[in-house]
Amino acid sequence: MGKKTLIEKVLEPETRRQRKPSTGRLPKLVAALGRVPPITVVHPWFRPDLTDMRWIPVNEDLLLPENVPAPLALLDRLIEEASHRVIFNACGCRTAFQCENHPTDIACLMMGDSALETSPSLRREVGVTEAKEHARKAVEAGLVPMVGKARVDNYIFGVKDRSRLLSTCFCCDCCCISRYERYFSKGRLSEMFPRLNGVHVEVGPACDGCGDCVAHCYVGAIKMKGGKAVISEKCRACGRCAAMCPPRAITVAIDDGSFLDTDYERILACVRHY
Repeated sequence: MGKKTLIEKVLEPETRRQRKPSTGRLPKLVAALGRVPPITVVHPWFRPDLTDMRWIPVNEDLLLPENVPAPLALLDRLIEEASHRVIFNACGCRTAFQCENHPTDIACLMMGDSALETSPSLRREVGVTEAKEHARKAVEAGLVPMVGKARVDNYIFGVKDRSRLLSTCFCCDCCCISRYERYFSKGRLSEMFPRLNGVHVEVGPACDGCGDCVAHCYVGAIKMKGGKAVISEKCRACGRCAAMCPPRAITVAIDDGSFLDTDYERILACVRHY
């Protein structure tokens, strides 16, 4: 028997029964190392040519140019074109942290030829319709899709990096490994986790200073100043702050009607899914 992958260690039934909630010390350490220049140059997890992931805002009140489809259409296109699609039985992050806020059975959707190199006992191959239904189930559960190439996933899922593994994570702000990106510099975030093209997030006068957005921001991009929320350039435009804002003071808008094609081409420059 070969060495177990990280995802196997987390998701195997006997492990799940015995596991204590993760403290997150290892991800925090890895994220902290991402700020050390020599490591970001040498280690593949921190190289911008090997990771290119972006969040897809799915807010119901998202402002779009006329006759432009919602951002989820980008994920739909990738699903339709993929040579293979596999859905994991459980989310590794929410399982490790024993999440109490979101379902653990809404897990990663992996696409491309290398998706079949992942452990068969922990996932199932699905068709286009089921993959799309899975994505919408995740959105309805309050999870935000994040899609692209993530070099760390090759390690987590035990797959050699051939640029044939397209990752789609459905992130929660309480458990997902993506929340450790807050330790990265703005420059590193922009290189490895670009915003969807043309997305803008703004705080309006209705902000009452409750601070809910600060608590739910993945990357720590929001601060309270003068009793109002202020969004910094670290913002990745995931839209979660707007969804969690009680007075609906935060708006998410896309002003570039070509964003779907632009981001699609950038994804294909890093990974092939068909």
